[in-house]
Amino acid sequence: MARHRAVTRPASLYALAGIRVFNGATGLLAPDLLIRRLDPDAREPLSPAAIYAFRLFGIRTVLLGLDLLTYRDERLREDLREGVLIHGSDTATAAMLALSGRLPPRTGALTTLISATNTALAVAAGVSLGTSRKGRRK
Repeated sequence: MARHRAVTRPASLYALAGIRVFNGATGLLAPDLLIRRLDPDAREPLSPAAIYAFRLFGIRTVLLGLDLLTYRDERLREDLREGVLIHGSDTATAAMLALSGRLPPRTGALTTLISATNTALAVAAGVSLGTSRKGRRK
């Protein structure tokens, strides 16, 4: 049996993985909770498209969180680099929805802050693991 050395992971990586698994599981198993957080005035029946979208991205988000806990070396660093892009895009989308008035002000601010926090966690974990723009360990 092959032995692998233990991988030291920064706290920011565990925090990001936990957020991804929790949010993904919520989207997958209870999309109505997330829909109502984004749209407090949503009425029954909830939009089937919104339910589909939360479940679709829910499973992907769970898997992305688990990847952070299981991948090693270059694959892990690559996932963190991609995470900056993923969460940066989420942050920009949340900010645009908030600024355009498509989300209530408090919801828009909170959603943007959460996404920006995820972006910062991905950056911090990447820095801790020595990712560089070219993907080489420093």
